[in-house]
Order: sequence, then structure tokens, then C-alpha cells
Amino acid sequence: MTPPLRSIVLVVDDSPGTLGLLNDALEAAGYTVLLAPSGQAALEAAARATPDIILLDALMPGLDGFETCRRLKRLRDLSAVPVIFMTALSETEHVLAALEAGGVDYVTKPVAPAEVVARLGVHLANARLTRSAHQALDAAGRYLLAIDRTGRVVWSTPLAAALLGGRAVAPAPTLPPEIAAWSLQHAGGAAVPRLWRATLNGRDIEISYVGSIAADEILLRLSPGAKAGDEETRLQAQLGLTAREAEVLLWVGRGKPNRDIAEILGLSPRTVNKHLEGVYAKLGVENRAAAAAMAVRTLQGG
Repeated sequence: MTPPLRSIVLVVDDSPGTLGLLNDALEAAGYTVLLAPSGQAALEAAARATPDIILLDALMPGLDGFETCRRLKRLRDLSAVPVIFMTALSETEHVLAALEAGGVDYVTKPVAPAEVVARLGVHLANARLTRSAHQALDAAGRYLLAIDRTGRVVWSTPLAAALLGGRAVAPAPTLPPEIAAWSLQHAGGAAVPRLWRATLNGRDIEISYVGSIAADEILLRLSPGAKAGDEETRLQAQLGLTAREAEVLLWVGRGKPNRDIAEILGLSPRTVNKHLEGVYAKLGVENRAAAAAMAVRTLQGG
């Protein structure tokens, strides 16, 4: 399988013989090959040119393959790059260590070039599909991100990255540990609130759990609000509402049902309904739709 656009493979191994063998085989298969004789050299090479896939020796002097992989995965541009381990080890604990470090596959030494080329083709195809999906989400203007079990952002759309105040360079941002814990509870099927509300960079952010898309990847959706408190203050001042009534009306205007509003504001659904009754009376409206419409007009300056 000849890779399109000469995909870049970073090969990391302390054995000159293995480097030479794989360099010849991969170049013959149409790849552009970067060679690194150590873990530290791999980090330096990846900083100069982002590879499309990495072949990584597990056992090397100094920085071994497992730690090298972990450090590479902390770099935002490399977090989604597939890593295939090369190892003479076949014990279960070593295979698990490779996968836990962020590897997607492994081949045993002495390596068979034809097998390596075949596996590269499969994982590159999968990575291209993933990138295409991410690009589609980017183009759609979605506030989406995926985190691992520590809360580290594995990937995000540009809008979500901007909301987090992040950049497309290392290190990847990490969400607060309580958000990671809440996401893991969701992934495990626990009965926890569907929404999490936080203030980030001066803005109210609503975080929704979308699903677990991999063993170590949880998808979240962000919903940005105005500067923290700005919209509630406008509704309160212009419509004669209490602070809590303004908060409830704001989320009604955003289309949230009472259950979600209760979770966001830390209230019971009954209390939310009670505040809504007060809102209806003060606005002179009879139903939720009319109240929501008035909130939208007010915030839009109409």
C-alpha cells in the first residue's frame, strides 16, 4: 500500500541495524522517514517536523520507549499521532505498558519489514479518518473536545481550544480534576448530573458529556456564555427580576428544560418552576415560549 502525499514516519530505535533496515523498507514503500537513535532525539525530531505515525522501540538506554511515548503524547500536535511499539518482549505486562503509554499497536523483534509496512498502512488510514471527522467538526463550528482519564485535552476543535485559552502547541491544556472525575463517572454509567457549569477565562461555560469514544477518550461539548454575569445582569435590570429569576430566564431563553436548569444552577426542578412562575407574572406572559422570546429580544437589544 503506497501512502498518499508521502506520509512521514518517525522511527525511534537505538540499534543502527534496525534503523537502516526500516529506513530502506519504508522509503521503498513511499514514506518519508525520520530517524532517531534515542528517546530524547525523538522528542527533538518531532518538535522540528510533525510525523504522521511513529515506530518506537520499547527498550532503549536512558529514556525508554514507554516514557518517550508518554512525553510525545503530552504534546498537543502529537496527541493523536499513532504510535506502534517495536519490542522483543511478549509478556502481557509489557504489552499493556505499551498500550497504557499511548501506543495503538506493537510488532515483535526482529521486525519483519513487510508486516511493519502493512500495519503502518492500516493505522494511517484510521488516523486519516479521525482527522477527517475532526476537520468536519471544525468546519461546522462546534465547541467539542476529547479528554483522557486525567483531564488532559487529547484534541479539540479550534473554537473549543480558543474558549480554553489554548494554542496549537505543547503542552495540551488540562481541565480541572473535578471535571475529569465527573466525566469518568458518566463514562462508567453513574447517575450524575448531565451538565457541568464553570467559569473559565471570565465566561460562563456549560460542559455536556457526549460519550466515551475510546477506552481512554471522553468527548465533551462546551456551550459558551457571555462574560460571567453580564446577561443575567441585563435581564435583571431591564425586566425587573431578582438575580435568581434572571438566571433561570437566561437558561430558558437558551432552550434548556427545567431539569437541566436545575442541574446547572444547583436547584431542585420544583424551585426552578417556582422561579418561573414569578418570571411569568413580572413579564406579563403566560408560558415558557413567550418568556424565552422576551429574554432573547432583551439580550439582542430589541
